[in-house]
Amino acid sequence: MIKADVLLGLQWGDEGKGKIVDVLTPDYDIIARFQGGPNAGHTLEFNGIKHVLHTIPSGIFHPTAINVVGNGVVIDPVIFRKEIEALQKLGVDVQSKLLISKRAHLILPTHRLIDAASEASKGKNKIGSTLKGIGPTYMDKTGRNGLRVGDIETDEFMEKYSALVEKHKQLLSFHQYDYNLSELEPTWFEAIEFLKQLQFVETEHYLNNAIKNGKRVLAEGAQGSLLDIDFGSYPFVTSSNTICAGACNGLGIAPNRIGKVIGIFKAYCTRVGSGPFPTELDNETGEKMRQIGREFGSTTGRARRTGWLDLPALKYAVMVNGVTELMMMKADVLSDFQTIEVCTHYSYRGKTIDYLPYNIDPAYLKPVTVKLKGWNKDLTQIDNKAKFPIELMEYIRFVETAVETPISIVSVGPDRTQTIRM
Repeated sequence: MIKADVLLGLQWGDEGKGKIVDVLTPDYDIIARFQGGPNAGHTLEFNGIKHVLHTIPSGIFHPTAINVVGNGVVIDPVIFRKEIEALQKLGVDVQSKLLISKRAHLILPTHRLIDAASEASKGKNKIGSTLKGIGPTYMDKTGRNGLRVGDIETDEFMEKYSALVEKHKQLLSFHQYDYNLSELEPTWFEAIEFLKQLQFVETEHYLNNAIKNGKRVLAEGAQGSLLDIDFGSYPFVTSSNTICAGACNGLGIAPNRIGKVIGIFKAYCTRVGSGPFPTELDNETGEKMRQIGREFGSTTGRARRTGWLDLPALKYAVMVNGVTELMMMKADVLSDFQTIEVCTHYSYRGKTIDYLPYNIDPAYLKPVTVKLKGWNKDLTQIDNKAKFPIELMEYIRFVETAVETPISIVSVGPDRTQTIRM
């Protein structure tokens, strides 16, 4: 039986998943997002034009692929509508190519207000939320209060909406947060009416039947493995399971229906927002990396923190996901560095370890790095691995050996054509 493949990020997000999904989509019939919401920003670049998707799967630009928003995703109707209208202006036939799970939860205007109020109350202990209402929506989901896409089609929709908003108002009064809900609701309800034009389906049945009938499915994750609610750098994490197991929960696919697990990582590391970052370069080298790599959030615009590649963290992500192949992104960004450092171990509470421990706070943990010779050559025009500088090949082999997993693709630029199969 053909199985569903999973593609996900192995770091703190922003690894380049959108580009790779776009590159791989011709090999698949269905692209299915399994978690996250508009806090994601999947950037695709082709024909000299940059596109950013937030909730819609990254296969939407290909004419033959069906795109599924799974039950594990949370949807802000306002952002979703804007995203669809932008695609329609580009001539994309969204209505026939997009399916939305009836079990996906809706982000209400009050979810965003609660997000902002909660983050403001934390002061210096902010977790770096994107303020999109993601966390509060997942809290309502697990608290069994949530409003779902399927509810839009029921007679009880307004009753359920009002009941949830009343609960939210109590929370907002606790935070003593000033807001004007009447300014936000009209646009939200207009977006709900817009959504009614789209196809709401039981995506778990759709996907399992598709797999049974030999259709090729690629499950697309958002954020990164080190932001997973269980296995990430808690509490500085997202509110969903970003690892491979999340694809089963977020799409209704059984574990024995999972085939390849494709892990995406940058040739270095970045992180947006708060939280520990063992290899962070808070110096001129880090700023150089940020500027060359254009490391600014596609959703928030925030400058990303930058640092050297962290192999213990990468090995950890490979382990918890069961990664079968790796894809290394942004190799071109390191072209201007004479020497490249890689973290191979940690100094943790007086011991040298080669694994990611429970607590990666800098008070307990410091990176142990080795220096490798840089390739110091522009990679952006290379179209074949045979043209790679020997230093880049040595870097690739070094990583493959350390994490015991093959690298199948190396990206040498943002465009879909700048993708070298190994």
